[in-house]
Amino acid sequence: MNVGVCYAQADRQLWLRLEVPDNCTVEKTIHLSGLLVHCPEIDLSKQKVGIFGKIAKLDATVQDGDRVEIYRQITADPAQVKRRRINESAQP
Repeated sequence: MNVGVCYAQADRQLWLRLEVPDNCTVEKTIHLSGLLVHCPEIDLSKQKVGIFGKIAKLDATVQDGDRVEIYRQITADPAQVKRRRINESAQP
């Protein structure tokens, strides 16, 4: 099966396509991609993962054509960011 694995860092996005065996799990797919070697900051015990924008468990089975996503921790409070944008746009 052909699947993709992606991870966005603050300064770049990584997206890899790879062949995985049938009945491969999300966790196994991530390991096979090699992303954990290139991005040692990824901690699958703490970070959420998903398939096409929907949260998934590490033991979920991937399907041909799926995009497995590794989500990083939020570094800013979304409400605070929204307030800052509103304040910046209100200034002359």
